Amino acid sequence: MPHFGLMNTEDSFKTEEGSLLRARLHIRAGKRRIRQAKISAGIVTLYDALVFAFLHYCMNPVRRSALIIDEGEDLSDDRTAFTVLLRSKVVDDSFDYDAFDRLVEKASNEELADYDCSSMLASFERLMTQLSVMPFDENALPPEDPSTF
Repeated sequence: MPHFGLMNTEDSFKTEEGSLLRARLHIRAGKRRIRQAKISAGIVTLYDALVFAFLHYCMNPVRRSALIIDEGEDLSDDRTAFTVLLRSKVVDDSFDYDAFDRLVEKASNEELADYDCSSMLASFERLMTQLSVMPFDENALPPEDPSTF
């Protein structure tokens, strides 16, 4: 994954800072892969960014206390987290989670060389902005190793 050697992977699951860093590293790498015409790899990398953006948002006790969470909802499930964030008006409905999920599934199974990512990227970036993951200064992130996929 694009965070290899750039961060402590365990931190991405346990700390706000770690999950935010992982989300940002994967946004940078996903967009780079898309620019390099590695469309499917880029989409799957952006999915990882989405998962860790949700985790980052929900990990914060102040933000979490403001969420409308129904009994039994597991925020570690990305679909549930999106539903809760939408219900709680943290994000709006301009991001089509179901369409993105289908796209990730397709990208996981085949190369989508001809897929035009512009609309998906615009929607994804809006979601990341609503979650306060974007914008960010890419120069503040650990430098990428150009030899990585």
